[in-house]
Amino acid sequence: MTTALLSTAEELHARVRHGRRAVVMTMGALHEGHATLIRTAREIAGRDGEVVVTVFVNPLQFGAGEDLDRYPRTLEADLKLAEQAGADVVFAPSVDEVYPGGEPQVRISAGPMGERLEGASRPGHFDGVLTVVAKLLHLTRPDVALFGQKDAQQLALIRRMARDLNFGVEVVAVPTVREEDGLALSSRNRYLSPDERRTALALSRALFAGRDRHAAQEALRARAREVPSTHARAEALSAIGESRAAADAHAVATAAPGGPAAVRAAARQALDEAARLDPPLRLDYLALVDPSDFTEIGHDFTGEAVLAVAARVGTTRLIDNLPLTFGSLGAAS
Repeated sequence: MTTALLSTAEELHARVRHGRRAVVMTMGALHEGHATLIRTAREIAGRDGEVVVTVFVNPLQFGAGEDLDRYPRTLEADLKLAEQAGADVVFAPSVDEVYPGGEPQVRISAGPMGERLEGASRPGHFDGVLTVVAKLLHLTRPDVALFGQKDAQQLALIRRMARDLNFGVEVVAVPTVREEDGLALSSRNRYLSPDERRTALALSRALFAGRDRHAAQEALRARAREVPSTHARAEALSAIGESRAAADAHAVATAAPGGPAAVRAAARQALDEAARLDPPLRLDYLALVDPSDFTEIGHDFTGEAVLAVAARVGTTRLIDNLPLTFGSLGAAS
């Protein structure tokens, strides 16, 4: 198939639509994570539908001193990757096309959730993100829009905006794509030197440590629930040596620190070790939050949660996260 490269909304709106239109919004510098989004969009749109990939480096979401000027622009390579992944259109508008007349005077406010974590570190960032997403949704007019789970707070805010403001578009989340060593794919990974990349692996290592600690704790608690409740049952199990194992599991499950505190502690240990490396990892935040509002969860929390981390290695800022489930719903996702 040949992927069309369009630069104006007029060109895009002139295309004849038959099935569903699925849009994948990017800032370019496409990699396998984006390709996964595009392939998923192709599956959702089907043979008769249309997949549109937007490529636009949005100036509104870059703060003072951030990397707007050096953010990679690789449109030719982006077009090739999008075509291979199954896109029908790459929509690469100019700044003037998206923001005619200059920066918009009216913008989307991300509200309190947009001021936490990433929003606290990058004031105004999510206002810029939601404003451009709203603009691109109007310009591309999709039935469904796909976003990666790596930007978990962004995803949560886009979902909230679509619901609160009745955008009438289905928002689909696609799991984070990682390289073989565990590093989450990001356009900013190319900034890392070999030594910096080794340090950066601490982000995913910390998340996996938190996840594994949680999974082990949930397994111990499940084993503890199998402890016999009657004397006769205990005697029967003792004959085959199971009562001691059940008792040990019960002791560990009740004595060892568990829950959110244990998850945070396990992840923090890996990050503290990385802070002593050369070059060091400089932690921005480690948080275990409720994805509905990105507030920290308490010790008795049950349900879906997100373990999120952000840090700098050299001059590059990286983020990552993992979903977890607490309580009666099960163990790690």
